[in-house]
Amino acid sequence: MPAALITGASRGIGAAAARRFAAEGYDLLLLARGRADLDRLAEDLRGTGRRVETLALDLTQAEAIPGAMAELLGRGLQPSVVINNAGAAWTGPLAAMPVERWQWLLQLNLTSVFQVCLAVLPGLRQAGGGRIINVSSHAARQAFPDWGAYCVSKAALASFSRCLEAEERAAGIAVSTLTLGAVNTPLWDSETVHSSFDRRAMLSAEQVAESLLYLARQPNSQTVEDLTLMPAAGAF
Repeated sequence: MPAALITGASRGIGAAAARRFAAEGYDLLLLARGRADLDRLAEDLRGTGRRVETLALDLTQAEAIPGAMAELLGRGLQPSVVINNAGAAWTGPLAAMPVERWQWLLQLNLTSVFQVCLAVLPGLRQAGGGRIINVSSHAARQAFPDWGAYCVSKAALASFSRCLEAEERAAGIAVSTLTLGAVNTPLWDSETVHSSFDRRAMLSAEQVAESLLYLARQPNSQTVEDLTLMPAAGAF
């Protein structure tokens, strides 16, 4: 059975992707900070006959990631698809942003992706290849007032993805970025985000999951460097 590793898997895009990939026959390695939601999701998915390994991990804690990833990957389930979905946002002027919040956001949206990739690359190389999909935002290409740190983190993520793709292509490892417009997820309810967007016009997590599956299904003879998915209502 193929296997997929998904970060930020307990809610929103991550949970929708886990359900969609399970329906397609993937076994799963699921990471999230919230243990209770993760356990409920895993129990549901195991009921469909899939093998599901879980790990409660706070990706803002850089020092905890290498050991935790080694423990998870040591359970005998080798992912051929890795989806770096975990992320957060902070709204407010750059000039008023505490440096601690800046470091927190960059760790979660960028550095933890680097750390997860470091952990999975040896197994992907040994297996002869695989696919890494990094979930980004059209904020990587735009300048939105009060979303500056988020824009910076996603722009850096897009650049990281291109660089990793160039370095790992010879090993058969494809790296794709899924660039998203606004998606109706719990991110909008978080204490660090303040907005008044109409969430009814946003993409659904299930739509995003379909795009992730599309990228995962790409044959080894080709790669999609970036797939952009936007709400029909426009860019927001």
